[in-house]
Amino acid sequence: MSSFKVDEPWQAFLTQSDGVAVSFWIISIAMIAATVFFFAEASTVKDHWRTSLHVGGLVTLVAGVHYMYMREYWVQLHKSPVVYRYIDWSITVPMQMIEFNLILKAAKAPISSGGFWRLLVGTIMMLTFGYIGETTPGFGWPGFILGLCGWAFILFEIFAGESSKASGNCSEAVKKSFSNMRLIVSLGWSIYPLGYFLGFLTGVASAVFLNVVYNIADLVNKICFVLACWSCAKEDSEKSGLLA
Repeated sequence: MSSFKVDEPWQAFLTQSDGVAVSFWIISIAMIAATVFFFAEASTVKDHWRTSLHVGGLVTLVAGVHYMYMREYWVQLHKSPVVYRYIDWSITVPMQMIEFNLILKAAKAPISSGGFWRLLVGTIMMLTFGYIGETTPGFGWPGFILGLCGWAFILFEIFAGESSKASGNCSEAVKKSFSNMRLIVSLGWSIYPLGYFLGFLTGVASAVFLNVVYNIADLVNKICFVLACWSCAKEDSEKSGLLA
């Protein structure tokens, strides 16, 4: 990370030459706009989709608030807002697991309440060890490996465990949403451990590059994730005759 000191008043404000700060600004506003959109659209879809869109709206709302703080942290210090990111993830990622569980229920998957708790345990492991690894001297590699174990536990549960079972009795839209969620959790989330490895462990990636990549990843894994759910919700509702 580069050291940065605010010597002039203008350095505490957003400048066009600071691409990272601009990306923080764009995504913070995009998260808020997405929140308004998802809550407004929740009243236009079938019942079992409404809670999913409400949860998705909460995910983008929480992220939007944190991105405002992360933006100011970067503008004033030019350092990675590690603590803010992990606080954001500790709230939004479990909510995404809730949304995943809601889709499984909509898909009439034969799962017990244990399926949700296993996803939650994997999430807690992944985030807790990741945070300890990035903030505790000498614990970088153990935190990385244990965090990967938490993510692997989640992947096993959604691809081979109880949470992988979606009934054939549900609509194609529900199946598509279920598939989109698994794609995000597997490919979309892979950016975060890659960033941990290239940025924190090896120092190959600079703080500038790393924060832009993380910001884009959050855009996909939060906003685009819920947009995919919204698209399926609209399709399912139209086929059921709910929408005019």
